[in-house]
Amino acid sequence: MEATMISTEIKVSRISIISQRPFEEVVKRLTEAIGHPDMKSFHHSIIASKDGADLEAMVEVATGPIGLMEFYRFDSGEVLSKWQKNKKPGLMRFLIGNPVIMRSMAKTVPDAAAYAPVTVLVHQRKDGVYLSYDLMESLLSPYGDAPALAIARELDIKITQLLEKAAV
Repeated sequence: MEATMISTEIKVSRISIISQRPFEEVVKRLTEAIGHPDMKSFHHSIIASKDGADLEAMVEVATGPIGLMEFYRFDSGEVLSKWQKNKKPGLMRFLIGNPVIMRSMAKTVPDAAAYAPVTVLVHQRKDGVYLSYDLMESLLSPYGDAPALAIARELDIKITQLLEKAAV
């Protein structure tokens, strides 16, 4: 049995919004704006859903008013603090998204599922708190699929607005 390896070069565009608010406040504002379902129950609900409409209704409840939810967060600052005595750097990675949006992109570009949910990085730096995001449109552009790119653009706008709201 043979395997074939292909390589696709992807040029990523990253946006960063810089806030002068304290790190903890930015994180709080970000998390208040998105849904927080119990992920174990949510996963079981996905499995138990009867069809796409049933799943969409469940996702709508889980994502809340802006249509996004937190899948998971990684407190990288906690890990780094183990080597930096008495200092916990402000550094968190959030996985944020919407399974229905992912499905809309992945039905024509399956590789979109590798990028959704998206990563939002919140990082305290000397000049402020950075909220960074790799634009989905840039990640999907090599595939040249117009419908997926249109959905990616809409997602980019939604995530950018979320970051702006958390930063201001």
